[in-house]
Amino acid sequence: AGLKNYADALDKADLFVFMKNGLTVCFGVLIVQFLVALPAAWALARYDFRGKRLFFVIVLLGLAVPIQAPAIPLFMGLAEFNLLDTFFALMFPFFLSVFAIFLFRQAFMTFPEDIVLAARMDGMKEWEILWRIAVPSVRPQIAAFAVFSFVAHWNDLYWPLIVVTSPELVTPPLGMAQFSDPETGTNLAAAVLMVLPVLAFFTFMQRDFMAAVTQSGVK
Repeated sequence: AGLKNYADALDKADLFVFMKNGLTVCFGVLIVQFLVALPAAWALARYDFRGKRLFFVIVLLGLAVPIQAPAIPLFMGLAEFNLLDTFFALMFPFFLSVFAIFLFRQAFMTFPEDIVLAARMDGMKEWEILWRIAVPSVRPQIAAFAVFSFVAHWNDLYWPLIVVTSPELVTPPLGMAQFSDPETGTNLAAAVLMVLPVLAFFTFMQRDFMAAVTQSGVK
């Protein structure tokens, strides 16, 4: 009976398409978040420049703004450029993560200045210091944020519900709406299948994620 529920779930909806779309969105968002947040955090932590305090205040204020607040302007902007119902529309609002900037900035604040000076004396460029020396030192924080971001966007229903209309772009939460019938066994089987990519990702990141938890506990 258990295996039949899984077979029925796969027959009822294309769960693998839902999972593929979810993975595309999650990893697409995560990559851009890292490319934006890590350099911004390093600049806030290590450099002095005009407007630095204001920029950090904006980052802190951004932590209090939910996605629902700018949803209408974002929707109208995407509609103006005919970008609704695309992967870009699903990912665009989340490319900038103020939480990531804040988290990595706090981690970079403890990075030894002597190492930075030694690297500069050896002729390393600033971007090399960041990506080759500083970023590997904050792997636990990167893993912790990666898990947080992946789970949040895998489970996000609000934004995909607004911008997606094509069946081929349906994400896991939208796809699970097709299992709202009383056949509990099929619903549960579909839910288990939808959770598997999240479990796999957490398992892959578990070592560094637990290191981040341990570090926060020690501090």
